[in-house]
Amino acid sequence: MFLSIENIKKAYGEGDSRVEVLKGISLTVEQGEICVLLGPSGSGKSTLLNIIGGIDSADSGSIVIRGERMDEMNEKRLTDYRRRHLGYIFQMYNLIPNLTVRENIEVGAYLSDSPLNVEELMHTLGIYDHRDKLPNQLSGGQQQRTSIGRAIVKNPDILLCDEPTGALDYNTSKDILKLIETVNQKYGSTVVMVTHNAAIRDMADRVVRLRDGMIRENTVNQVKTAAEDLEW
Repeated sequence: MFLSIENIKKAYGEGDSRVEVLKGISLTVEQGEICVLLGPSGSGKSTLLNIIGGIDSADSGSIVIRGERMDEMNEKRLTDYRRRHLGYIFQMYNLIPNLTVRENIEVGAYLSDSPLNVEELMHTLGIYDHRDKLPNQLSGGQQQRTSIGRAIVKNPDILLCDEPTGALDYNTSKDILKLIETVNQKYGSTVVMVTHNAAIRDMADRVVRLRDGMIRENTVNQVKTAAEDLEW
C-alpha cells in the first residue's frame, strides 16, 4: 500500500471551545493515483492534507507512506522526509520575489537527490519564455505554473495540492488542472488535491468527500474525464 491513513483524529481548542476537525479518517491511496478531497469549508479537508504533509500532526491515528509511519519520525527525520518525498502546491504561490522563474524552480531542485531537468520542466509547464522574469512580472496563472514547477522539480512521490485553482479564473484554472494531469501522467507523481469545486472530481482516480470531519463518500472513477473536458 502506497499511502495508508488510519483513524486520524484532530481537534483544536480546549474545554467548551474544543472543536473536532477530523473524527476518525481512514483511507488508502494507490501509487500514481489522483485523489481529490472534496468538501465545503470546514469539512476538514485542508487539515487532513496538512497532516499527510507533516505540516500539522494528528492527535491520534497513523499515516504510513511507502511503509514508513510518519508518527514515529522525529522532527529531523520528518523534515528530511518532507524535503525528499513531498511537493506542495498552495492557493497562494509563495514565490521568492527577488528570484526569477528559473531560480524559484531551482530552489526546489536543490532539495532533491534526483531532481527533474529544469529546462525540460519549464517547457512542459509553458513558462520557458518567462524564465528570466521576476514573480511581479507574471500573471497569476504564470505564478501558479512556477509554484508547480518548484514543487515537482524535486520529483516527489506525492504532490499535495491545496485549492491550486482557488485564486484563478476559469480558463487559467483548467490550464493548471491540465498541467497537474500531465505531471501525474508524465512523472508518475501521486496527487492528493483539496478542492471545493465538485467538477474536478471527474478527473480523479479516487474521490473522497468529507463533511463535518468524516468521510461521507469514497469512490473510484471507472471512467475519468480529461481535465481539458471539465465544465463548471
